[in-house]
Amino acid sequence: MDGKWLWMILGMGAVTYIPRMLPLVAMKAEGIPPFLQGILKNVPYAVLGALIFPAIFVIHTGDLRHITTGDFLFGLIGGAVAFITAYLGWNIIFVVLSSIAILTLSSVLF
Repeated sequence: MDGKWLWMILGMGAVTYIPRMLPLVAMKAEGIPPFLQGILKNVPYAVLGALIFPAIFVIHTGDLRHITTGDFLFGLIGGAVAFITAYLGWNIIFVVLSSIAILTLSSVLF
């Protein structure tokens, strides 16, 4: 391996490690303020909503030439289940898994 590749890998490792390490070192003595903890707890749900909500409108279960109202309803059911379970305060992985389970069950039954 050429020396420049080794330096490049080490540099990329440092660039990704330093931003992750600094908050832990800087806030270790003080701790995270309760207001910031509340915001950070909601970040996964906000990201999930930003990723799932647009996909609800463009979901298709069959051929691309024949997108039907049922496809939109399929996306709406998955989004509704995700919204309800997130609103109830479930862990983010259970929110995703519950939507997958309901949509799998509905596709098998209907």
